[in-house]
Amino acid sequence: MSSTSNPYRGFRFPAEIINQAVWLYHCFSLSLRDVELILAARGIVVSYETICEWSLRFGRTYAKTLKGRRPKPGDKWFLDEVFVRIRGKLHYLWRAVDKHGNVLDVLVQSCRNTKAAKRFFRKLLKGLCYTPRVLVTDKLGSYGAAKREILPSVEHRQSRYLNNRCEVSHQPTRRRERHMRRFKSAEHAQQFLATHTPIHNHFQLCRHRLSASEYRAARDRAFATVARRAPLLP
Repeated sequence: MSSTSNPYRGFRFPAEIINQAVWLYHCFSLSLRDVELILAARGIVVSYETICEWSLRFGRTYAKTLKGRRPKPGDKWFLDEVFVRIRGKLHYLWRAVDKHGNVLDVLVQSCRNTKAAKRFFRKLLKGLCYTPRVLVTDKLGSYGAAKREILPSVEHRQSRYLNNRCEVSHQPTRRRERHMRRFKSAEHAQQFLATHTPIHNHFQLCRHRLSASEYRAARDRAFATVARRAPLLP
């Protein structure tokens, strides 16, 4: 790569340190100050404000790359929405996961009506050349109305008990929300979660379903995938 196309050109710290900081922040439930402390323990003196700037600048690039490299999702998708309180106002975080538990997309909106459901469906399907075989949602009527217009041929199952897979996938977001003392705005929430979700999702390997050797092999593949984009890991 030439110096003119090097995204790290002009930064005081090398790419390995920048990428390590971004990876730590998004892969684990760490605050910016926690990452600053971890790096300081390794002799790297950098402020949490700088780490925040790195995350904003490079995190989106990593997330976009990982999202583009993910395998084709399973044919059964689970959709759910949870409330997120931002500056005292209620918002809703819409999320979709496939049958393997991989997060497909997220969208923060101020309501959960049919218009909001249609917007989420269009965002979810944007750029895809395929549709799911089955959609599983709770009994919110907005899902049915949006599905009839956008995905009329897809089977739709509505049950409060069938959607546990998607409801469980909200837990990492809830942990980060508490750690960050809530999001500052809807734009901040969308920007952070659009970056955090693909990176965090990439390293969640369902360890309870794998043997030790299978888990290590899957972990090595996850590291190697990221390393092909940039030296994200040591």
